[in-house]
Amino acid sequence: MIIVGITGGIGSGKTTVAKVFQDAYGIPVYIADDEAKRLMNDSKIIKQELIALFGENAYKEGKLNKTYLSQEIFNDKSKLEKMNAIVHPRVAQHFKNWVEEQDAPYVLKEAAILFESGSYKQCDYIITVTAPLSTRVERVLKRDNTTKEKVQSIVENQWSDEKKIELSNFVIVNKTFEKTREQVHETHSKILNLIG
Repeated sequence: MIIVGITGGIGSGKTTVAKVFQDAYGIPVYIADDEAKRLMNDSKIIKQELIALFGENAYKEGKLNKTYLSQEIFNDKSKLEKMNAIVHPRVAQHFKNWVEEQDAPYVLKEAAILFESGSYKQCDYIITVTAPLSTRVERVLKRDNTTKEKVQSIVENQWSDEKKIELSNFVIVNKTFEKTREQVHETHSKILNLIG
């Protein structure tokens, strides 16, 4: 199965772009962040390891305490690395199992930190979605109940667009939906040509 990674900085619109591939061309999409959150809530092993790392406050009424965790990792980079070391291998295994069940010319793996986590190495091709920083910040402020400072901090923890583009096969500039849809169509056609 051909695996196409799709990534982009926070607020770039990678999920929206992935959805166009799914809706217009029937391409299966695996959203790594959503699956990670689901596994953090459902996996007993992950729960035990996160409680061992962050204490009982990691979960509130049996559900992941995202507010508490984001404060913990916001102030301590080593805790973020340890949390990723717990979660990422399980997400990778889950993804592998998911891929085996798909029947399509290729699948999309959407991940915010595709490069940072090293999971880009499992992809045959990579699409980076970009948008102007001001647009991205605006989108995230609208979407999440957060502050400009927090968004800025996330931006600083992610690779720059330039660095991502260097390692990407395709770039989609997500400014207007119409233009984005055209770029998705072109990219889909190019991928089909590449995989023959």
